[in-house]
Amino acid sequence: MRYRCKGACAWIEKTVRAAFQASLPVMAVYIVLGMGFGVLLADQGYHWIWALFMSATIYAGSMQYAALDLISGGASLITCALMTLMINARHFFYGLSMLDKYQDAGKKKPYLVFALTDETYSLVCTPAPEGTDATSYYFWVSLLDQIYWIVGSVIGGVLGPILPFDSTGMDFAMTALFVVIFVEQWLSAKSHIPALLGLGISLGCLLLLGPTNFVIPSMVLITAALCACRRVLEVQPQ
Repeated sequence: MRYRCKGACAWIEKTVRAAFQASLPVMAVYIVLGMGFGVLLADQGYHWIWALFMSATIYAGSMQYAALDLISGGASLITCALMTLMINARHFFYGLSMLDKYQDAGKKKPYLVFALTDETYSLVCTPAPEGTDATSYYFWVSLLDQIYWIVGSVIGGVLGPILPFDSTGMDFAMTALFVVIFVEQWLSAKSHIPALLGLGISLGCLLLLGPTNFVIPSMVLITAALCACRRVLEVQPQ
């Protein structure tokens, strides 16, 4: 029994360590952006406990930032619901692509679905490290990412009324994060067809539709292209 416990603990430790190492780039960005959200929320007169509550229950960075304007403007529930749907519509396509990975997740599945942010999606798309359970690895990646966001939000909520804060250039942190994740996945993948499809379609939609309208159409086209090329991709080494 003792050896079984030691083996299980070592396996869990290896999985958590791998998840932590993979999520380090997200931690660097989430803590900073979470602090920005906490500071802005504190500027509107809210206690830091609300930053903790929103980050634990909503956990949608762009929607939480948008919620600041909605709250201050006295928006109705219908307006908030429509805004949430528009901002987070891309997660519909994220969910479709994760059906196979999460179908055997068991009790962890509801949380994995809830915690599927943009950055977490980028990490869980990468195969789990060898010697780890895939579902547990995805769970710990998702949980650690949310912890980073909550910690940053609380720090910002606590320090916001005390320290001056300049958010200039903060929006580029997300761009830099995605570049790092993309390069890491490009180097680790043997087939670059999905990445090239995504880049080509996204660039085409950006040029045709502009920066404010290209996200949803590009995701629809990328999903269609990947489905059309599914047989070819299944033959290609991943």
